Amino acid sequence: MEIRVLRYFLAVAREGNITAAANFLHLTQPTLSRQIKDLEEELGVQLLIRKSHNVSLTSDGMRLRKRAEEIISMVDKTEAEFASAENAVSGDIYIGGGETRAMHEIAEVIKELRELYPDIHFHLYSGNAEDVTERLDKGLLDFGVLIQPADISKYNYINLDEKDIWGVIMRKDSPLAEKSSIKKEDLLSLPLICSRQAISFPQTGNEFAAWFGDDFKALNIVTTFNLVYNAAIMVDAGIGYAITLDNLADTSADSNLCFRPLEPKLESGLNIIWKKYQVFSPAAEVFLENINRRFSPDHAAQAQLQ
Repeated sequence: MEIRVLRYFLAVAREGNITAAANFLHLTQPTLSRQIKDLEEELGVQLLIRKSHNVSLTSDGMRLRKRAEEIISMVDKTEAEFASAENAVSGDIYIGGGETRAMHEIAEVIKELRELYPDIHFHLYSGNAEDVTERLDKGLLDFGVLIQPADISKYNYINLDEKDIWGVIMRKDSPLAEKSSIKKEDLLSLPLICSRQAISFPQTGNEFAAWFGDDFKALNIVTTFNLVYNAAIMVDAGIGYAITLDNLADTSADSNLCFRPLEPKLESGLNIIWKKYQVFSPAAEVFLENINRRFSPDHAAQAQLQ
């Protein structure tokens, strides 16, 4: 399977039309059709459903599209790393993370590096811990910023000083909005909107589940989410109460929503992680050096390296 042919296949998948894809690739339509047919024969599956004026992907075609996008992304990233190695420190750094106010500290590091090395470019990916670690494992990200609870046993990591505070987002016309903080008893009979990351593994030392104790299994979780923006829309529509972190949704004076912290207080730690034995590009090395300098004055004590 050639990288060139995977690029051809992705062009066909994107255009939905062999002729349009051929024009984009500066190929003849018969040449492109033959390349895709050869790819199908090589894999032993049908990738396209061919119609008179367009094509669509089979289930195997959709699976290949996902893998091909990952492969091409990795190839492009590798080529960029080697190209940048010939110059002064430059290149691309890929960082994934959840929604957290700690990102402003990462932004400060990025700002400093951009002033010193204007040819370094940063690419941010937003997702929960599962999304970020999957892309990190595949080499599509250099670093991840994870909110606890999360399994970081497979990675090198640095603990951040910042902590996120858990609480409840609700409509301002809710009776609970009159309270300054929210206790467990206030939530047990209410429809809840919860982060999938927070509730995904309560048996493995999850502080979120521990806060509820034996009542965790009795929670009425009507909706789950991985990013807060859509959860806030659900709350505004009156579907339920979102248990999430502070400073993520709009709870300003102009918003219909407000945030109330949990009582007793529940905080989550944060980690910057990267793959063990990772070979970094020069740009990523400089980023890691600055992260270490900012967050772990004593590298041996703070950075868990093996």
